[in-house]
Amino acid sequence: MATEKKAFVLRISPEMLKELEQWAQEEFRSTNGQIEYVLSDALKKRKRASKSPKNPASLE
Repeated sequence: MATEKKAFVLRISPEMLKELEQWAQEEFRSTNGQIEYVLSDALKKRKRASKSPKNPASLE
């Protein structure tokens, strides 16, 4: 079964949209696909950062 996706309105400056469109084209994605990719990558990095110790020196 396909994953259900929620649609929503995104307000973005014309300059940022143009850059995202160019980036998406370079990576052979749609603009929407590029936005999803960037957000997904940011969330993965955030989860990894929250799992790692905040202060490695305190573990010694």
